[in-house]
Amino acid sequence: MQDVPLSVASILRHGCDVYPDGQIITLGESGNRRASFVDVAANAARLAHGLRRLGIDGDQRVGTFMWNNQEHMEAYLAVPSMGAVLHTLNIRLFPDQVAYIANHAEDRVVIVDSSLIPLLARVLPEMSTVETVIVVGDGDAAPLEPAGKQIVRYADVLAGGEASYDWPDVDERSAAAMCYTSGTTGNPKGVAYSHRSMWLHSLAATTTNMLALSAEDVALVIVPQFHANAWGIPYAAFMAGADLVMPDRFLQAEPLVRAIEAERPTMSGAVPTIWNDILTYLRANPGHDISSIKRIICGGSAVPRALMQAFEDELGITIIQAWGMTETSPLGSVARPPRGLSADAAWDYRATAGRFAFGVQGRIVDDNGDVQQRDGKAVGELQVRGPWVAAAYYKDDDPQKFDNGWLRTGDVGTIDPRGYITLTDRAKDVIKSGGEWISSVELEGTLMAHPSVREAAVVGVPDERWDERPLAAVVVRDGSSVTASELCTWLSDRVAKWWLPERWAFVDEVPKTSVGKFDKKVLRKRYADGELSVETLG
Repeated sequence: MQDVPLSVASILRHGCDVYPDGQIITLGESGNRRASFVDVAANAARLAHGLRRLGIDGDQRVGTFMWNNQEHMEAYLAVPSMGAVLHTLNIRLFPDQVAYIANHAEDRVVIVDSSLIPLLARVLPEMSTVETVIVVGDGDAAPLEPAGKQIVRYADVLAGGEASYDWPDVDERSAAAMCYTSGTTGNPKGVAYSHRSMWLHSLAATTTNMLALSAEDVALVIVPQFHANAWGIPYAAFMAGADLVMPDRFLQAEPLVRAIEAERPTMSGAVPTIWNDILTYLRANPGHDISSIKRIICGGSAVPRALMQAFEDELGITIIQAWGMTETSPLGSVARPPRGLSADAAWDYRATAGRFAFGVQGRIVDDNGDVQQRDGKAVGELQVRGPWVAAAYYKDDDPQKFDNGWLRTGDVGTIDPRGYITLTDRAKDVIKSGGEWISSVELEGTLMAHPSVREAAVVGVPDERWDERPLAAVVVRDGSSVTASELCTWLSDRVAKWWLPERWAFVDEVPKTSVGKFDKKVLRKRYADGELSVETLG
């Protein structure tokens, strides 16, 4: 058989040659911008020539500090294809974390959207390895100048390059891209993705059992490109010929709804909080039509069953839950129910984390390191391995995270005889009360099924008698009212009695991480510092 490297460049060539009319649409204030796959491939070639002139001549890291847009996609294609390493910087991290990540990765160049210049200017002086900043757009770059870096315009970088490039045959096991974890404990950790892993991951995303991305699709990519490579959707779209709608900085419910109406995407992907906001907006502003969307891939945190049911019942849109993490590229499993079930019976499977993607193996391991049965009852930590699962962190030893070839995910749950994963908690968020586990995920999902509850997060807090008990932090829907006693009564018919929280806090918003997950460490700290107004039920 022919030995052809599995590379990002091969994805670029395929998209350009086979689907030349594929489109990338970027949202804008004065109208949406459109570019064909051929146009984007030509700009990727121009960018590669420009980066060569700026000294990127090997596997140096090129950082991006960008929204989801056409230029970011051009960097996605150009940087790995030329043999360098794409490093997507998380624009929502604390400034000191952004600087740490850029220095740790040794970024040489950073490409920044002009709207993000004020954010980058705060940390650029601390980015010791960065030599050049490329500014996308016409924004004022003056705030960047005190850092003493070379500042150039993206348009100027592209202007001096040819529309074709002799993409090298890179080693498929060499690094193509890097993402860092969100750093919820300690410094963020770097994950380097190889060309081979990205290629295989993209191929998996196109399969029917996973994201089912095809040339029939228009994909609205809400999940940030700096978050685990936007779940692999951009590369999979170029591989499968799906059009891409990039929201740029317009990530609120109202502009997203307008974009769906205008561009008629067929699928999308984002964390549950985004879809909760969109549902709230649609309920408050009837008359909008987002029926072009047939399926939503939702992950990043557990998707409340009530949210999935509301989208199906009110909008006719199917939400499909998926599980993964930065270390798994991120596609690990997708919750498609077994065939032949009634709609009601299928819900029990749709509400799980699903079954593993082909290529990913998983197991449940208890505290003693013993592998547990797949009986849907034995509880332990989920461990995974596979061709797009990290084997180590970049320049950081973390033996506690890797177990003899398996990645310890930090997720706790079960696997049933059909291979469906049910995650009950993150290991660091497990509530152990009187020696028994309480699932914060199940409590949260049940609370968010209450018609007056918009969001709910549950954390364990110290308890003199039981060591730890659940505290429920609740956001009430606008125009609604509900008491802690009423919510406790609601729960009492749906969960074990000893799970019922005694402590309740009503908050304006649940704190969230940089990628939209509930930030439970912040809630625990607010409780410990006495910042929450807590009602205790007898």
